[in-house]
Amino acid sequence: MAGKDRILVLGPTGAIGRHIVWASVKAGNPTYVLVRDTPANVNKPRLVTAANPETRDELLQNFQNSGVFLIQGDMNDHQSLVNAIKQVDVVICSFGRLLIEDQVKIIAAIKEAGNVKRFFPSEFGLDVDRHDAVEPVREVFEEKAKIRRVIEAEGVPYTYLCCHAFTGYFLRNLAQIDITVPPRDKIFIQGDGNVKGAYVTEADVGTYTVEAVNDPNTLNKAVHIRLPANYLTLNEIVSLWEKKIGKRLEKIYVPEEKVLKDIQELSFPNNYLLALYHSQQIRQCTRLIPAKMLRLLRLILTLNTPP
Repeated sequence: MAGKDRILVLGPTGAIGRHIVWASVKAGNPTYVLVRDTPANVNKPRLVTAANPETRDELLQNFQNSGVFLIQGDMNDHQSLVNAIKQVDVVICSFGRLLIEDQVKIIAAIKEAGNVKRFFPSEFGLDVDRHDAVEPVREVFEEKAKIRRVIEAEGVPYTYLCCHAFTGYFLRNLAQIDITVPPRDKIFIQGDGNVKGAYVTEADVGTYTVEAVNDPNTLNKAVHIRLPANYLTLNEIVSLWEKKIGKRLEKIYVPEEKVLKDIQELSFPNNYLLALYHSQQIRQCTRLIPAKMLRLLRLILTLNTPP
């Protein structure tokens, strides 16, 4: 452990936070987690609970058994947050969508503590400065972009980790709504199914995050995790699944107009998940093109399309 940065993970029992903790332990970084006395009551999508069956108490006990330092504190208790941050070198936040804007409290605590080498805000998805997502996802991305601007304005050293599509959200059910396992009879595919998307396991997100911590070249940069072998169209993924189960699926291709209508009519979490699928499978937000340019290109194409 000598010479390794001490890492504090905020949101350590979430779908991504737990994997960052385990990756930090495996890499030999002294690992700390901030634990609330009363956990938040969050209505998680079934996909998340299916991928993470371990309870919060079981997980924390396993952390402790593996040498992780558990620090009692709360993001809303400024002094406890400052005290926790003073014990580490790097702070990694993996809060869910409802707490994105609250990261200003973490930034304030980091500034007061004055010892942090690097802050990883809660990103771990599409690049929020380079997307063309629709609501309700767009609002969350805009909140994340605002946090980026606060970090930069305050002069806090940072790394933005952009991992694109988690396999637990996109491949566990092949991007279908209201199921947690891959379909075996028929599948709904947004658009024509030929748009490439970048996929990564949550465990690999943890690994790459800690690798970025230990790499000085990632300081003050947005780091994209896009593995060549995992850059696939949904048609390609479905074909792999058909080969595995030895059966062809009925494929129902859903035009973008119908997808957008469904997003507006569905309630959370299905509208949010469907908007995420739309950003990946139709808008191809894994391309490294700024959001304003994507919207301009879309407008130009619309204007130049024959009636």
